[in-house]
Amino acid sequence: MAETTNLMTIGRFSSLSRLSVRMLRHYDTHGVLVPVDIDASSGYRRYSADQLVDAIDIRNLRDVGFGVSAIGALLAARGTPAWPHALRLQRESLVEEQRAAQGRVSLINRLLDPGDNTMSITIRRTTIPAMTVIALRGTVPTYSDEHLLWDRMLPLLDARSIIPAEPCGVIEHDDQFTDRDVDLSIFFPVAPDTRVESPLERHELPERDCLVARVEGSYDRITEAHDLISARIVSDGVSARSDGTLAAKAFNRYLVTPSDTDEDGLLTEVCVPLA
Repeated sequence: MAETTNLMTIGRFSSLSRLSVRMLRHYDTHGVLVPVDIDASSGYRRYSADQLVDAIDIRNLRDVGFGVSAIGALLAARGTPAWPHALRLQRESLVEEQRAAQGRVSLINRLLDPGDNTMSITIRRTTIPAMTVIALRGTVPTYSDEHLLWDRMLPLLDARSIIPAEPCGVIEHDDQFTDRDVDLSIFFPVAPDTRVESPLERHELPERDCLVARVEGSYDRITEAHDLISARIVSDGVSARSDGTLAAKAFNRYLVTPSDTDEDGLLTEVCVPLA
């Protein structure tokens, strides 16, 4: 039998570790934090002071969203590269959840006060001039992962000494909205005689009649801009272009980007070509 003189009762260990007795029993059942001693006759659990280190790590991992099975694996990985790698992945997941939650809050605010929340989005019908663009096309997990294409494109431009113009933008190739595996082309305007090599592409985009929503602030408002464009299409009795060409695709132009300002200072044009 283990020496129990210096061991703590489950209640005392709970107080020091800030884990409830119920959770301590749960972690014992799953083999994550097993008491040093369990009395054979009474079933009382006893813990050593050394186990407080494990208990603190368990509580912190639980509080950042890891489940019990992942916690067990992570405890075994302490001191190895797997520990910080798992934490970084969890941080990315939480940041995405935070962004999504903020988007839902913004949507609720817009539904409650539609007039107040659309003042920073203005709609106009205008002609987008013809342009030559250099583009990189690819599929990314979601619309918010567009940056993955920019991370690929910018080094390609540098390597080929291509000097792009502004504003840059993105073309949406999918004929319908999709939550996953989004087909996009990011682009920069360039001089008409610019030569490119794969995977870069050059496109000659014609002059287009477009409804343009000018969005001040977060990219999370782009969906709101599309809502306003749709409402304008209905009210004006016009139709979105749908001839299957690249010139018919909806696109965004980034007039002020994150490299120039913070989120509140972003300026984006959401453009939908008209028939």
